[in-house]
Amino acid sequence: MLESTLKKISILSAAAKYDVSCSSSGSKRSTPSSGVGNGALSGICHSFTEDGRCISLLKILFSNACKYDCAYCINRKSNDIERATFNIQELTDLVMGLYKRNYIEGLFLSSAVFNNPDYTMEYLVRVAKDLREKYRFGGYIHLKAIPGASALLIHQAGLYADRCSVNIEVPSSKSLAYLAPDKNFKAIFQPMNYLAERKLEYSAGKPSKYTPHFLPAGQTTQMIIGASGESDLDILKLSSSLYQKQKLKRVYFSGYIPLNNDKRLPAITVAPPLVRENRLYQADWLMRFYQFSYDEILDDSNPHLDLQIDPKMGWALRHPEVFPLDINTADYEMILRIPGIGVRSAKLIVSGRRHSRITLAHLRKLGVALNRAKYFIYDPDLPRSLQLVYPEQIKMNLIAAPKKNQNQISFLPSLVS
Repeated sequence: MLESTLKKISILSAAAKYDVSCSSSGSKRSTPSSGVGNGALSGICHSFTEDGRCISLLKILFSNACKYDCAYCINRKSNDIERATFNIQELTDLVMGLYKRNYIEGLFLSSAVFNNPDYTMEYLVRVAKDLREKYRFGGYIHLKAIPGASALLIHQAGLYADRCSVNIEVPSSKSLAYLAPDKNFKAIFQPMNYLAERKLEYSAGKPSKYTPHFLPAGQTTQMIIGASGESDLDILKLSSSLYQKQKLKRVYFSGYIPLNNDKRLPAITVAPPLVRENRLYQADWLMRFYQFSYDEILDDSNPHLDLQIDPKMGWALRHPEVFPLDINTADYEMILRIPGIGVRSAKLIVSGRRHSRITLAHLRKLGVALNRAKYFIYDPDLPRSLQLVYPEQIKMNLIAAPKKNQNQISFLPSLVS
């Protein structure tokens, strides 16, 4: 490999590391006839298919020579950094060489905007097209859809890629205008809406074997958390809207890392807000898999997630009137809301109780976190005093409790006479 290519790889792979919106695939693209690569089931590491298996992706930028000057971005034009740009042949040779050596299973390709959005998007599409048609590559491809690019190029991206993503960047149009004056929400939502509409058209009815693949793994986006002043409620409200209207597969959250000395950005001298990022992911999980709406998790009186406890526990402590629940009679939807009980456990409880009464011994075997669930379930084997503990005391007990022996029940002394 040429030394100049190796240098580009070093520069452009490092420049891509701050984009987290590539950690899920979910494609079912099979190997083309006389081709190579399969984006469906097999894999090694770094990314995950819908069935939970790992795949590895080459995560890289086509170019970091950006024409924009976003306050939070390391690749902004005002930064004095090394710049590099691939040519199409270099990048396709790199992908195929790494794939044939079993280093990667696919490609995550983004780029800074150089020249103009159409010019940049055309290069990304041409890389994907060459991989699919020239090299008959059937592996996973994730392309960044560039805001402002033409509908024709966005459409082609949807035909050649398994997944596309358009990053929201920051959670409000006002903050985006302040921190990234070259960008706007209208330009960001335009390719999102186009891809969502075309995917719906391609999947309508019963597709035949001749129907082209169009974005089989859907869309994702990313928000930077902590670079602007939006509340967690604002972030979850926007995320909920993206799931409902644009049919996104995932919304990713990235804790703000101070990369530039810019007066528009908050002064952060401690570590990135990783706990807040984690709580947002937990809340996002509740919306996607636990049938919570964003305004149940947070509201105007509670606009921020509690960093000490997870959002599901926070909801339960704010609604003591709902508990304790008898898991042998409660609806599946309500069992899902008991802290310490996951989707799999809730389904097993509902199916198992048709044959016999579910006991604490069963819950232990199912992997239920009884150190949390014991305050919210009714069971004759549990002391009644557990259900008479105040929410504030429950929170204190959980924060103070050791993290090991999660399934061990330590009964509290009665706090009431």
